Amino acid sequence: MSEWWTYRPSDFLMFSPRTYQRLFELMNAATWPAPLLGLLAGLVVLALLARRRAGGTRARIAFALLALAWASVGLVFHARWFAPINWAATGFAAAFVAQALVWLALAVRPALQRVDRRRPRHHAGIVLVGIAVLGWPLLAPAFGRPWRQAELFGLAPDPTVLATFGVLLLHEMPSVALRLAAWTVPLLWLAWALLLQWTMASP
Repeated sequence: MSEWWTYRPSDFLMFSPRTYQRLFELMNAATWPAPLLGLLAGLVVLALLARRRAGGTRARIAFALLALAWASVGLVFHARWFAPINWAATGFAAAFVAQALVWLALAVRPALQRVDRRRPRHHAGIVLVGIAVLGWPLLAPAFGRPWRQAELFGLAPDPTVLATFGVLLLHEMPSVALRLAAWTVPLLWLAWALLLQWTMASP
């Protein structure tokens, strides 16, 4: 291969920014009322974790909803909508389902301890969950796109992963193995999403 160093990431992009944004519009319309249910699920997670005493049953419910959100993104967004235009989506579908199993296991048998409410980490976690659930859908109209293209918790990967970072900040990991299981896939998607947005020159 000659002059391979002249290639840029955008040369390997298989779709345009407009196609990617249109993807969410088509998915939201085809799966309605799933977007509304995802928003409601995110609000429940936020409400449960923001309470003064958020352990026990409340934590189990929040983790179960998070598991459902990860499974939904993996099976609906990645496997059904993103895979036809991106070869990596199939791998991400499997990774998101695996991450859903991690949170389902934590919902059945909680192994995380809540951080002290007085720590800045606690406040950062609540803010991240709030931004993911309530703020992220506003990005579409903020950047001149229709509401129909809004990315919602439980269907779109970015707000779901961002909410997960918030939940992780709210809890302590008792072991390295659990830390790897909980953090690896969200961090991989974060790196991929940043590269994708930079390649598409997206704000």
